[in-house]
This record gives sequence, structure tokens and C-alpha cells, in this order.
Amino acid sequence: MNGQQGIAQTIASLFPGGLPLWLRAYDGSEAGALDQPYGLELATERGLSYIMSAPGDLGLARAYVSGDLVLHGAHPGDPYEAFSLLKDHTDFGVPSPRDLVAVVRALGVSHLIPPPPPPQEHLPVWRQGLEGRLRSLRMLGRHSQVRDADAIHHHYDVSNTFYEHVLGPSMTYTCAIFPTEGATLEQAQEHKYDLICRKLDLKPGQRLLDVGCGWGGMVRHAARHYGVRALGVTLSREQATWAQEEIKAQGLDDLAEVRHGDYRHVAERDFDAVSSIGLTEHIGVHNYPSYFGFLGDRLKPQGRLLNHCITRYDNLKRSTGAFIDRYVFPDGELTGSGTIVSAVENAGLEVQHHENIRVHYAKTLAGWSKNLADNWEACVAETDEGTARVWGLYMAGSRIAFERNEIQLHHVLATKTVDGSSGYPLRHTFGA
Repeated sequence: MNGQQGIAQTIASLFPGGLPLWLRAYDGSEAGALDQPYGLELATERGLSYIMSAPGDLGLARAYVSGDLVLHGAHPGDPYEAFSLLKDHTDFGVPSPRDLVAVVRALGVSHLIPPPPPPQEHLPVWRQGLEGRLRSLRMLGRHSQVRDADAIHHHYDVSNTFYEHVLGPSMTYTCAIFPTEGATLEQAQEHKYDLICRKLDLKPGQRLLDVGCGWGGMVRHAARHYGVRALGVTLSREQATWAQEEIKAQGLDDLAEVRHGDYRHVAERDFDAVSSIGLTEHIGVHNYPSYFGFLGDRLKPQGRLLNHCITRYDNLKRSTGAFIDRYVFPDGELTGSGTIVSAVENAGLEVQHHENIRVHYAKTLAGWSKNLADNWEACVAETDEGTARVWGLYMAGSRIAFERNEIQLHHVLATKTVDGSSGYPLRHTFGA
């Protein structure tokens, strides 16, 4: 490695397999695939310090979110095409001592000192400083009620208006299910809720508990179309307020309710059905036994549980990655569907149906990314440009991961079978 080469060439040399985009640095140097329509501009020394002090996806994300690393050729709200090229090239690995010395000489030892992270970053407990020590002590247990509430607040309490721009009229932040290739995002979200209602075999007068209910889409759909008494619970106060106002506006007060609180505080029992749509990712694998045990206890005999959850393609223990943990889902944890099925069965429930709807999440994310790009200025005004960039980056990366089968989305349907009686028919009746 030549210690006299420019900044761009030195940074490009760190990318495994070469840099698939072009890179231009503030010293005028260029490197990478110069014929590509997509490129990165390293605009500041602070950006260089981010990259050097946290080599790999975290440093690149910090520089990008802060505006020190600028993407060209793609919209920041939907950078899918550019990041499809870059996604497998951000693990810098460990250079040899000789190469490391050359990099430090070329880029300057002062850039090894990390700048303060962007304000959008959710720091781990050990980095939260003396002023947060007392609060941290209450949060030391991962997935304690206090820490779960803090993690949910970080991601979901951005702004209801921001989510309206990104999610669209359904205000549904979980994977849609597309009945046809040409279905719209709204049609697919409606179809998803209806399919879940049919899987749960909901009937007028029954009682439904929806844990992690978000803005209440499942609660309202079940009440309006199936005549059930539906209770939703969310840790986000912003979500609960919006959901209750929407329930009232739609005249569903007599059937539907959304509470702000932890699902573990629900005291009612004997529900005919329980839905968990996009909550299990936040629970923590070691908490699955108590989680599914709690949900099973809320069901009456022959009641049904539907668990809708992002999963991995295998059941090995893996990290979510620094970017996702710091910027998107603090304390989020994924595992394979086999682990979930085992946990459901170990909680005493009988699994009746299990399906993978991975490809639908890629299409869902494409719709959300388009909404973000189409409403970019309004989204930036509602939050800030750094936060909007986080969302563009995270949704593009997630879409790629679903397309490549790096992550999946599974439905697991189970019954509370008592004395051999499940109440389940000979064959599934819910259709596609």
C-alpha cells in the first residue's frame, strides 16, 4: 500500500473486493468504479474520522447520517439501487499490521479519535455518561420494562405525521401481504389484516388481544369487519394517542380500545384470540418462554394465537449489527422460525400452521421507501435530515436483506389445546 496516495484511494483499499461505487474525497482524490452512476463524496475531515474510528458499517453510517458522506446518483429517501452495490462491501475486516500502519500514515493518526456520534444514534448503556447512571441502573437488564420502553420510544415516537408520510393511510408498520403482484401497498395491508383475522377465525362478539398494536390497524380492522371486542396495547404513547383518536373518528369506541402500556400489564384473560404482529423482534430470545407463556395464559381453551415476526434464515445466534442496534431497533434480536415454533410449543400451545412471507416484506419496504422519497421535504421538516437519512438507509438495506433471503418473515398459528381439543377444523379454512 502506497502511503502517499490520496484519501479516496486509501479508503477504497479498505473495501473487501474493491469499492463498487466511485468515491471522491475533500482533497480532490478519486477512486473506485468511476464509470458508475452512483458515488460517495467524503466532504469533511469529521467524516474521515468517523470512518477511521469505527471501520465498517457503523463508521460509514455515522458519516452518512451526519452529512459528511454524501450519496450521489440516488435519492436519500430511496437509495436502494446504490446500496444494492455497496451492501456486501462494508465489512473492512482486520488489515495486516503493515497495511494498518500505511493507512494511519496516509490518513493521519488524529483521525483515529472518534468524534461525538450523530444525535440520531442510540448509545449503549455503557456510553450514556455519568448523568444517566441512575437511569442506566434501572435499565441494566436487557428487555426490562424500563429499557424496552426506552428502546420503543427511540424508534416509534419520531412523529405521527412522519409515519403518515412514510407508511401511508393505513399507518401500518409491519409487513403487508400482497394478494397479487399489482396490488397497492394499502390493498396489501388491508389483505394482511384480513388474513390474520381469518387465521384467528374471528367471529362477532369474540374478544381479541393485539400486543404491540402500533397505531391500532389490526384492532380497528377486527372490530369493523368481524365485530369483535378488540384491545390493543403499545409502549408508544404517540401511537396510543393517535390510535384512540382514530378509533373515535371511525365510531368504533364500543368495540375497540388501544392502551399505552406494557403488554405484561394486561390483567384480562379468556381472550378468544391473541395477535402479536411485529412485537416478538423486541422481546429477546431468552424471554420467549415467558412471552409465549403469558400470551397462552391470556387465551381461553381452544383460543388461537397468531405470531407475525421477522426471522433469520437459520436458528444460529447472530448479532443484528451495529447500525441496526444503534440507529434503528435498540436491543432488537432475531432468530429462526424454528426457535419460535419450539418456544410456542414449549409454552403448551399446539402449532397448526406456519408460513414464510419473506418476499412480501421486500415489496412492502419498496413502497415505504417510495413514500419517503416522494415526501422527503415534509419528512425532513417533521424530524431532521439526519433522521430521514437513517430511515432511507435502513429501509433500503432491509429490502435487500429480504430479497436475498438473509432475513425472513413468518406467521406461526397455534391453538390452546386442552385435553386434546383444539377447536381447529380438519383442514385450514382461511384461504390465501
